[in-house]
Formats: sequence, structure tokens, C-alpha cells
Amino acid sequence: MKGFPVFVTGLVLAAVATMIGLGIWQLQRAEWKNELLATYEAASEQPAISYPSVPIEDNPPYFRQSSINCLEVLDWRAASGRNANGASGWAHIAHCKTSGGEGPGAQVVAGWSNSSENPEWNGGIVNGVIAPDSQYIVRLVAGQPVAGLEKSQAPSIEDIPNNHMAYAVQWFLFAGIALIIYFLALRGRKRTTIEA
Repeated sequence: MKGFPVFVTGLVLAAVATMIGLGIWQLQRAEWKNELLATYEAASEQPAISYPSVPIEDNPPYFRQSSINCLEVLDWRAASGRNANGASGWAHIAHCKTSGGEGPGAQVVAGWSNSSENPEWNGGIVNGVIAPDSQYIVRLVAGQPVAGLEKSQAPSIEDIPNNHMAYAVQWFLFAGIALIIYFLALRGRKRTTIEA
């Protein structure tokens, strides 16, 4: 067709195909995430495991029972958190040395309080549940608080986002909108050509 914008059409179709591909990929990710969440949901019924000395980001053992021996508290950090009753405050996270200086150690949520000040605790054996940690991949949430702290809220599967289906819908919408805009632009171009 004379004057048909072949190059631009090719670019638009390539962009639309990429968006559709990203939407399909997000659908696959949504299925994978649902299976992963089902695994996490069943984790509480499984036997306790050793705390991972070097956490792997691809498949961390979230929601499994575990324990560590905190040989020494190297540092503390306080993060916003809730206690077992749902009250807002501070979760106190100890960076524990767990071996003779090798490895990253372990992050332990020792408990909860209204104050962000570091508690007095030098370490010991802690039993709890492995939970997500934004900085260190995993942390152990103590089943029983230490150092006079209150019990922190137990980790929940609901805290793990699963937005892949929404992302898929967005990519498909973007592809559809791009096609509509392009066809409207073609129609406007054709009308301008006819009038000229």
C-alpha cells in the first residue's frame, strides 16, 4: 500500500509482541508463586531443619522451624513490627555470630517492644521460625522472646506479595492500548491523506 508506514508498523508490532510475551511470563510466574506459597503453607507441619549458614535467594526455607546458637551478638537493628497481639512497635533483630568467624552469621528477631533501644542480651540458643528478611534473605523469629522483650508477631505467608497476575493483566492492557492508539493514528493519517 502506497505510503503505508512499514517500519513504524514493525516497531509497534514488535513492542506489542514483547508486551504480550511479558504478560505470558508473568502468568507463568504467578503459577510458580502459587506453588511456592503452597509449599510455605505446608512448611509448618514439616520437621525442623538446620538454619541455613549461607542463605540462597532462589529457594529459601521460609516458615520452617529451626534453631541457632547465638555465640555473640555482633550488632542490633530495630525495625517496625508488631507483637503477638498485633500492636505496633519495634522488632529487635540481633546479628548473631554462629561459628568461629566464618559465614554471615544469623539474624534473630529476639522479640518486640515499644522502644527502639537495644535490649541487653549476649546470646544463647534460640528456637523459632525462618522468615523473610529484606537485607539478609532470611532471619529466625524467636518462638520465645529473650531479654525481657515481648513475643513478636509470627511470620505469615500473607506478608509475601504475589502480584504476578496483576502484572500480567497490566502488560496485556498495555499491548491492547498500544494497538488501539496505533490503529487510531493510522486511521487519522489515512483521513488526512484522503482530504489532501
